[in-house]
Amino acid sequence: MASRLQTSCRASWWTIGVCILAAALLPGLQAQTVLVNDTVSGFIGTDVVLHCSFTNPLPNVKITQVTWQKATNGTKQNVAIYNPAMGVSILSPYKERVTFRNPSFKDGTIQLSRLELEDEGVYICEFATFPTGNREGQLNLTVLAKPTNWMEGTKRPLIAKSGRTEKLLVATCTSSNGKPPSTVTWDTKLKGEAEFQEIRNSNGTFTVISRYRLVPSREAHRQQLMCVVNYQLDRFTDSITLNVQYEPEVTIEGFDGNWFLNRKDVKLICKSDANPPAHTYEWKLPNGTLPGSVEIQNNTIYFKGPVSYSVAGTYVCEATNAIGTRSGLVEVNVTEFPYTPSPIDDHKSMVQPNIPTPVIGGIVGGVSLVLLVAVVLFVVLRRRRHTFKGDYSTKKHVYGNGYSKAGIPQHHPPMAQNLQYPDDSDDEKKPGPLGGSTYEDEDEEAGGERKLGGPNKYEEDAKRPYFTVDEGEAHPEPYDERTLGFQYDPEQLDMAENMVSQNDGSFISKKEWYV
Repeated sequence: MASRLQTSCRASWWTIGVCILAAALLPGLQAQTVLVNDTVSGFIGTDVVLHCSFTNPLPNVKITQVTWQKATNGTKQNVAIYNPAMGVSILSPYKERVTFRNPSFKDGTIQLSRLELEDEGVYICEFATFPTGNREGQLNLTVLAKPTNWMEGTKRPLIAKSGRTEKLLVATCTSSNGKPPSTVTWDTKLKGEAEFQEIRNSNGTFTVISRYRLVPSREAHRQQLMCVVNYQLDRFTDSITLNVQYEPEVTIEGFDGNWFLNRKDVKLICKSDANPPAHTYEWKLPNGTLPGSVEIQNNTIYFKGPVSYSVAGTYVCEATNAIGTRSGLVEVNVTEFPYTPSPIDDHKSMVQPNIPTPVIGGIVGGVSLVLLVAVVLFVVLRRRRHTFKGDYSTKKHVYGNGYSKAGIPQHHPPMAQNLQYPDDSDDEKKPGPLGGSTYEDEDEEAGGERKLGGPNKYEEDAKRPYFTVDEGEAHPEPYDERTLGFQYDPEQLDMAENMVSQNDGSFISKKEWYV
């Protein structure tokens, strides 16, 4: 039991001692740092410097060796070694390309010259110390390869043909053997399309190829196509101008619309837009032969002598080049007298703005619509003024004829001009049912009926003017108590002062005439 306790105590004292020693050395271990660049890059064929330094060494720590290694497939390959006792040692294949800049216990910086693609990788700078062991730092070396760029146009002729939809190869832009790969774009106004291809070469570089295709057309002729290659901070551009061949496009000039009798020195010129240029021009009349007074010189037809009606007609010019033949025509009209525009016409042509036709149509349509609405309103208001002479008063009127306020004849049989007003309700002071032959009144309580008068009586009643209830009460003449209709003798009425004659034979009081 005693031996077992003694062993435990010994183990405990050993552990405590190690911990105390580690605690004493830990600040020194933390102070020992290998400083390197995280990443370094360089182009093929250039030189790079790999910095490495050892900082804050402890006084009791001894540096024995500085070693550069390259990590390859999970193993470490020595590149260069500095040993104070043995000097500097450079290993193959870096023997002629690696040197220590200023070898010492604090600085292990080396220079790698004439970079190769195989130099790319992870490099380790290691300081061997005693008794603390080895200290190291890692950096990543990237080898860049500047690409070779060029652009070339197609050797195949570009011919524009009607109805063609096939897109032909126009140009190729190449960025070869670059690392990392380049970015290729196109700068142009052409309506084509580009395709891209990236190839990884066996040595780790990349080749990027872009091909531009389009459908040849007349519009594409003489258009510029530019290739743009961006690599790192470098920019490469190259361009070509397209040469598209197409048939002639023919226009005829010379006829100004003012060929009159006896005019002299007139001619027609046949012009063509073609690639290659037109080499043959031919003039003809579809419905006859050319006049004998004309002279043709290549693309121009001259009319000798004064103009006559015989030169009128449709003139056709055919132009031919290596691609094909196209034609144009002009209709020549001959007038008896010349047309001389007046100064006013010239002034109008100069000052009038060029307004688009849709705008003019919109303005004219808007004005026409406004005028139409105004005319309709005028007619309606005028008709109402001539046909309606009443007012819009809420007073109830007693009509003396068979017409409504608007002057429109009633479509029902003529009704009695007697309106009954029972004592218990003002709303019931209305005419009885249309076509009725009797009206109920106070006499009905005695069982009596009052019959309407005959046709002569209706005609007489139709001549009666209508009055408001207020007017009936104020009138000095007697009136029928049952109908409130004013009974008057037309001969005794002063027409000039109080009444206005109507077209239907009735009269209306001036007091109620609505203007």
